[in-house]
Amino acid sequence: MRQVPATKDLRALREEAAAVFRAAIDAVRPDRLVEAVVHKQASQRFIEVKGRQRIDLPPQVTLVGAGKAAAAMARGCESVLGPESISGEVISTDGTATDLAAVVVHRAGHPLPDDRGVTATRSLLRRLERATSGPVVCLISGGASSLLVCPRAPITLADKIETNRLLLESGAPIEAVNTVRKHLSEVKGGGLLHHTRLAVVTLLISDVVGDDPAIIGSGPTAAAPTTFEEVWQIIRRYGLDRQLPASVQQVLDAGSRGELPETVKPDSADAKRSTLVVVGSNRLALAGAARAAVARGWGVEVIEAPIVGDTSAAARAFADQLQRRSAPRRSQRVCVLAGGETTVQVRGPGRGGRNQEFALALVDEIAGEPACVLSAGTDGIDGPTDAAGAFVDGSTAAAAEQLGLDPTEKLLSNDSYSFFDAVGGLFRCGPTGTNVMDIKIALIDPEGANG
Repeated sequence: MRQVPATKDLRALREEAAAVFRAAIDAVRPDRLVEAVVHKQASQRFIEVKGRQRIDLPPQVTLVGAGKAAAAMARGCESVLGPESISGEVISTDGTATDLAAVVVHRAGHPLPDDRGVTATRSLLRRLERATSGPVVCLISGGASSLLVCPRAPITLADKIETNRLLLESGAPIEAVNTVRKHLSEVKGGGLLHHTRLAVVTLLISDVVGDDPAIIGSGPTAAAPTTFEEVWQIIRRYGLDRQLPASVQQVLDAGSRGELPETVKPDSADAKRSTLVVVGSNRLALAGAARAAVARGWGVEVIEAPIVGDTSAAARAFADQLQRRSAPRRSQRVCVLAGGETTVQVRGPGRGGRNQEFALALVDEIAGEPACVLSAGTDGIDGPTDAAGAFVDGSTAAAAEQLGLDPTEKLLSNDSYSFFDAVGGLFRCGPTGTNVMDIKIALIDPEGANG
């Protein structure tokens, strides 16, 4: 093991990483992303994205939406178009600001849906059904899958919550989880389009790898090529076929027999009424982080491939990437950036989130190194905790040893939160109002370590 750098030097690295994180979040502020594509010139109102045809809006715009960033996106619309030109409602999470002039903001449960989400969704659907001029503007961001709730009968909210819990704890990737959700819902998988005959233009902030509109928020206005049979394949792959509530099995069986309509398909008339525009993504956040790191004097390396898969395995692969990328520049300050979203298979009774677990898996990998890694969710929330993620640096292993903590044992019990709470590595920034997956910020400073 190398000599552990001075605590003051590693503390400085943490402050640098936090500053780079804040710059990443600033680059994907939902109101600014919307303001960049929504325009008003004299009496004309329109949406225009580089490389796309201009989409004219009516004098009075109906706006609906859901997601962690939905309220901030709506604020961007109000700032450009003026509140007098908008009426609508969005569904977001607890803690979301509600100081909008024309758009009603409902709060509902996340990551598991609740009765507030059911009530809010019904209200939003009534608003959509009353709209008389289009296109309707829909705002979708991460979290919409849980916030926009309308279970397919006879599935109850409790049944849906249980199914969500099983999926989240199985370690299934978000794409698979959303595929199942779409087929159990009246509004996902393009289902929102069934509640209006008007054209719909959807602005999306992506929280998924690949930025596929059909996956973001379970695609309420996007065609869904998946089928009930594919849902059953997912259920069996993760060993959930004998655990599902009876009502969910009933719906999936009926759908597989062709007794229930499939989700909206790409060649349908409904799909042709829908225009989908991704305005924010993890890539934009990483670009903002890179600009900030360069301005602060760091040499920057961006890992283009998204970090996905099992959290612990992804962390080890990330450590290998750090070694390869920093080895040729041992005397230089290097900032390595990456983004993505890993999955955690729950094995123990501990508390934490995927970012805290990612950092925990790095403790031994970077022990003694003049390095610091911040793994954090861009929404400011990591699992059911008050932290966005965690810092791990070259001194973390020694600090844990002094406290009698075993990182491997904590990994096995999924207890990353208590580990970093004890060693002082939790990163708390509060909800950011946006959501573009997770980012990893690794800072390696040999010069700082050498005094």
